[in-house]
Amino acid sequence: MSARNRRLPRHRAWPLTTTDVDEGIGDCLAHVGQLRFLTGPDSGTIVLGAVWTAPIPSNYGAGIHPDAAGIGIDVHPVDAGARAATRALLREQALPQLRAWVMRAITADETWQLTRHGRYWHLSDGRLTHRDEA
Repeated sequence: MSARNRRLPRHRAWPLTTTDVDEGIGDCLAHVGQLRFLTGPDSGTIVLGAVWTAPIPSNYGAGIHPDAAGIGIDVHPVDAGARAATRALLREQALPQLRAWVMRAITADETWQLTRHGRYWHLSDGRLTHRDEA
């Protein structure tokens, strides 16, 4: 992203680009309703997140627009000095796992799809791990 369009402080950077995500999950990107590059406060150790929002009417009354149902991916900013190393780990480990998670989400049974699910990748001490939430 050019400096002119930068929405992050100079010491922060996104570890992935849209092209990285596209290359990493391939045709699964067509099933992603929202790909966001977060700009808010520090996310701690989270570097990448994926969420399944259930397409049920009770969500709509909770402020969730019907178009938001489905899969959303969030790329969290990291320290600019750690961007290259984080990018390499995400491309090598997290993006293949994200692709598999998206495939499972779109082929899951109705029971799974009617519940909110999330997967978050954390980077701590140079080690990438993930945690699922339902």
